[in-house]
Amino acid sequence: MEQRRQHIYFVSSSVVFNGTLYVGVSSDLRFRVRQHKDHTFRGFTATYDVDRLLYYETFGEIANAIKREKQMKGWRREKKIALIEKLNSQWKDLSREWYLKPEAMSF
Repeated sequence: MEQRRQHIYFVSSSVVFNGTLYVGVSSDLRFRVRQHKDHTFRGFTATYDVDRLLYYETFGEIANAIKREKQMKGWRREKKIALIEKLNSQWKDLSREWYLKPEAMSF
């Protein structure tokens, strides 16, 4: 039986650097990010327009993903930003091309 992968992730509002950051966990990252973009994931992220995927990590065990999520939620903003900028210095939406129609994708 194939084990589901678990993901922790940072999403932010459109305001780069000063915007709101959210740390979440999901077993289906593409689906969850789509919920953030469509504002169907009610609550904090919909209220603050938090829908840009900036960073994610993948785990095999949900317990490890939840442990990492809790750890990150305890971090100061500066530490979260440093982690994002280490791998995504331009603060690009890592999910931007996930939802493009095939004819709109550039190769």
